[in-house]
Amino acid sequence: MFAVVRTGGKQYRVAAGDKIVVEKLEGDAGASVTLSDVLLAGEGSELKPTDGLTVAAEIIAQAKGEKVIVFKKRRRHNYRRRNGHRQNHTILKIVSIGASA
Repeated sequence: MFAVVRTGGKQYRVAAGDKIVVEKLEGDAGASVTLSDVLLAGEGSELKPTDGLTVAAEIIAQAKGEKVIVFKKRRRHNYRRRNGHRQNHTILKIVSIGASA
């Protein structure tokens, strides 16, 4: 069974046992998280109703992403700014897809 969930403004297609990297969620490694914003669910080629459906996940780690360099320049004005950014991420392991308890 698979589901499409929305978290952090992005959508992810998940199934039981998958590992995904999402925007930072509160919690420590080993904690359980419930993703309740399920947009689509199905098995094979048939779709299932999503009302009351949740996705249970476990936090594997809190991590930081790759560094992104932000470079601004205005020609002929001696203006150059170099800045770096590393986004915080949460690595999740999908435990199960099922009805809310």
